[in-house]
Amino acid sequence: MGLARRIIPCLDVKNGETVKGTNFVNLRSAGDPVELGKAYSRMGADELVFLDITASYEERKTFTEMVTRVAREINIPFTVGGGINELSDVERLLYAGADKVSINSAALRRPELIEEIAKRFGSQVCVVAIDAKQDLYPETDGEARWFCYLKGGRERTSHDLFEWAHEAQERGAGEILFTSMNHDGVKQGYACEALARLSGELSIPIIASGGAGCKEHFREAFTKGHADAALAASVFHFGEIPIPELKQYLHNEGINIRL
Repeated sequence: MGLARRIIPCLDVKNGETVKGTNFVNLRSAGDPVELGKAYSRMGADELVFLDITASYEERKTFTEMVTRVAREINIPFTVGGGINELSDVERLLYAGADKVSINSAALRRPELIEEIAKRFGSQVCVVAIDAKQDLYPETDGEARWFCYLKGGRERTSHDLFEWAHEAQERGAGEILFTSMNHDGVKQGYACEALARLSGELSIPIIASGGAGCKEHFREAFTKGHADAALAASVFHFGEIPIPELKQYLHNEGINIRL
């Protein structure tokens, strides 16, 4: 059956509190990240992701303190991201207790950072997050293509999703966290076609993100999208899908999942 598929709650942190939006905007509060993380750990989440979504200097300090609190109180692996631009940022967060780091904009700007992290700390520490949007642009002759975005989805690049994911793997990424901006917070399901292509073309694990609205969407991410893990936020934060219920459902559907 292969490795067990993972369920990963994602906590976007701003000014020390968890927030959630739709299509990367319209943020609302979802509670204390450490308390939420503890609750998810008790419920059976396999891993957690904490993202510092504003990452200015002062907030970065607050975020590091939060990482230390999380490490002290939570016994499942967790990844942290946001504002990581150099090895010293990685070192600071790993020293605070994180298991992995997630890099996005910095990796697009300077891909060598992936190699540096992998060489210094090991590939398993380096998660390359890709925020991508499928759209029609004049330069694609009317063909819908997936483009990667910088700065929390605010700035489009010329990077193609699949080409960039390949390069990230070649440079030493341990996992790809793919968020479809088209699907984020809309709760209509994950981008399964793109996920299936990523999973088929790459040898490292793919984490699906963006679009979870019901238990069936998680099943589709694993069966149609062949994702190794499924990440979600609002359906967990606001109690719409209890994790134990979700895992039992997936198990009953024949998906290898840790109960």
